[in-house]
Amino acid sequence: MPFPGPDPGPGLLVSTSEGTATVTISNPERRNAMTLGMWRALPPLLDGLAAEPSVRVVVLTGEGDTFCSGADINGLGGPDGARATQEAAVAAEEALAAFPKPTLAAVRGACVGGGCQLAVACDLRFAARGARFGVTPARLGIVYPASSTRRLVALTGPATAKYLLFSGELIGDERALRTGLADEVLAPEELDGRVREFAGVLCSRSRLTQAAAKEFAAADPSPERLAYWAAQAAAGGDAAEGRAAFLERREPRFTWSPAVS
Repeated sequence: MPFPGPDPGPGLLVSTSEGTATVTISNPERRNAMTLGMWRALPPLLDGLAAEPSVRVVVLTGEGDTFCSGADINGLGGPDGARATQEAAVAAEEALAAFPKPTLAAVRGACVGGGCQLAVACDLRFAARGARFGVTPARLGIVYPASSTRRLVALTGPATAKYLLFSGELIGDERALRTGLADEVLAPEELDGRVREFAGVLCSRSRLTQAAAKEFAAADPSPERLAYWAAQAAAGGDAAEGRAAFLERREPRFTWSPAVS
């Protein structure tokens, strides 16, 4: 069903089903390239999904047989346009990386440039066989953002990140799997089913565990945040429910949810 939030505008489609929100990049005439408006629409869209209690997982994918071919070059319009596009792309990437719930990228075909930037910002990436990944600023004489470079290095290691950034060459699904750009590679007809299945698994698990793990993985927590999560664990009841479910040989019914500010 459509997401009952603000309209993200042309180029981004949102639907929800059983706790999973699917955000589809839809610009098929440009191989799902991201326009400036699409980059700018993504952060507020993610804010809405973060605030929606029924949404447990977000899946990012592309319409048809392409994930995303990058930024729409036709819309750059000189140095000022290029700067605005890069700033908006970084803001979108950071919003996706900071999203407080699990995020999955479902990748078919080309996942290039800004598209790869978005996929790297997701927590996990599932790819169909035949998918191709690339980070291509060296083909355009563009300085890749520092934050995006560091995220790519953290995911793939410095050698693969340098290979991609220095050459602008695309790599296939096997090398993507080997280097961390893909977590699973599946037959094209199996991709959607596997992503739905795994999203369902995540929806059944403890939000408390997921939220804390995501925050801890992003940066070293301050003493205040460690104290916060210790208090949440003590008061939330998920650990007691997990133990009870294990002993009773049933599926747990976790109830913790983040406080609404």
